[in-house]
Amino acid sequence: MAAVFPVVGSGAFDTNPSYSGGFIPQLWSQKLNAKFYANTMMTEISNTDWEGEIKNQGDTIRIRQAPSITINDYAGAGTTLTSEVPVPIFQDMQIDQGKYFSVQVNDVLAHQADMDLMNMFTDDAAKQLKIVIENDTFFNWFVTSGANASNKGATAGAISGAYNLGTDTAPIDQATPANVLNAILQMSSALDEQNVPEDGRWLIISPRDRQLLMQTNIAQAYFTGDQSSTIRTGKIGMLDRFDVYVSNLLPKGQAGKGLVAGLSATSSGGTVSSAKARRMMVAGTSTACSFASQISKTEPLRNQTDFGDIVRGLAVYGRKVVKNEALVTALVGAAS
Repeated sequence: MAAVFPVVGSGAFDTNPSYSGGFIPQLWSQKLNAKFYANTMMTEISNTDWEGEIKNQGDTIRIRQAPSITINDYAGAGTTLTSEVPVPIFQDMQIDQGKYFSVQVNDVLAHQADMDLMNMFTDDAAKQLKIVIENDTFFNWFVTSGANASNKGATAGAISGAYNLGTDTAPIDQATPANVLNAILQMSSALDEQNVPEDGRWLIISPRDRQLLMQTNIAQAYFTGDQSSTIRTGKIGMLDRFDVYVSNLLPKGQAGKGLVAGLSATSSGGTVSSAKARRMMVAGTSTACSFASQISKTEPLRNQTDFGDIVRGLAVYGRKVVKNEALVTALVGAAS
């Protein structure tokens, strides 16, 4: 698209009678109108231990896990001991995802502007990259890969099977604040039955569920998130051993279609117009999900088809649920 310049005849510099050598310019405020970005919290809730090992898209990171050693009975002196050879346990995380941006600024426009256009554009591009990657990663973790079978559905609980965390056809009815709180407590208990450590537990809820939850006395008493963390990551405090976050990027879907089918016309975390939309609440620990990302390429160059500069960047990343027993999901919304 060709650049458009303020020239005589355009109405921008015209005078009557026409003359050259002076004009009264239109005044532009140097303060940009505030732009709001979705809270991103992926590095707060995931394991990023292998991030430094990425070099390029297509890399594979092999994640190793200590094997479980068998404990045998000892019958006393003379017992013949049997030794085992531990079998290595590992899983691979593919760095198979990539997103890019490419921004150009014409030399004339950059010279005439009263602010650094390139810095403004690339700063926004970096923030948009975080949002797009988190959107994709949340959908992969919470829908495509998902929690352990004992940590979701109408009979969740590895030991008891006593917790109803909702299904596509029968989500948890979130009509009352008490229902929201009860769902969160059941999610906590499901993690307890999987022997998941209490340290580092997190919970992500939608703004709608936060609004309902804040009507309960227990939430009002325990939510004490500081202002800076709320602005930066959406963290609003702690509840039942969970660091609680609020996000608009949680997967959601239309009633009667389920999460995956309901998102066929929207992106993960996108807007679903139905008033009876399905939505997720998700909890876990940083051991549940692994994420690795880096900007592998950032380069400035001259525009070959116009006078100006281009800056483009590529982010490559991988995401994987590595311990699904440490992840629990609840599906909430109206029944139909």
